Amino acid sequence: MSTSSDLGSPRAGNLRERWRATSLEASWLRPSDWYHPAVDPLVAALVSRADALGAAEELGRARADAGVGIGEALDDLECLFRVAGTAQTPFEVIRALAEGWADAQAGAAVNGGAMDPETGLPTHQYLTVRLAETYAEGERLSLAPALTHELVLVDVAAGAVSPFLRAARSAAVGAALRATFGGGQPMASLGGGVFVVLAHRDGDLPERLAAVQDAVARRCERLEVGVLTRSPVRVWTEPLPATHDGAVHRLRRLARPTG
Repeated sequence: MSTSSDLGSPRAGNLRERWRATSLEASWLRPSDWYHPAVDPLVAALVSRADALGAAEELGRARADAGVGIGEALDDLECLFRVAGTAQTPFEVIRALAEGWADAQAGAAVNGGAMDPETGLPTHQYLTVRLAETYAEGERLSLAPALTHELVLVDVAAGAVSPFLRAARSAAVGAALRATFGGGQPMASLGGGVFVVLAHRDGDLPERLAAVQDAVARRCERLEVGVLTRSPVRVWTEPLPATHDGAVHRLRRLARPTG
């Protein structure tokens, strides 16, 4: 356990400043808001070789509360361990920070802060957090996430759509995804009429793919946006890459500008 003397030690201060400089150079978007009191206990834990999980979780909450995305928060964490001389950030620390971030986002979701207003689904960033948790759990169990999960993609785009009609179509897709997959499997809009679900691989998945295709089409017809929806709705799966970074990159590749 770190002490108050650890927080103010020259070693801790030096590590914190090197962490800040490395993060600002590598990935941090807003230099003025990098520092938060939650960084100090994490630095002190590393200096004293204490358990860093609680401090990492608190930093995750602080970053989420400040509006920092999970990708930026994880990149920042990697910078700390890099300057501390650790070749790879421990998965348990990554998971602790991600869980803290997700907890804060879940609290915001109650007030709509982590929800996409058009679809009623969690945001793309929240899905990234759940992916981080999935990869951390796979590392703990020595089981590749691609063996337990896969990405289900739904594409309804059919040309340019006005903002009002796009919102109606997105709401229909969000409702269809929740009805088909339930609330326990993470899902999000990737923009431009493309949606994704982080689904468990099981024997029922092929049946659910057919069901979601039908449910999206029916709900879009009900809201009179069927003519603005791809027919048939395109539904397919993609395997999870070997790493969390690879999964985030794949989501970025699949994402489209809103329209």
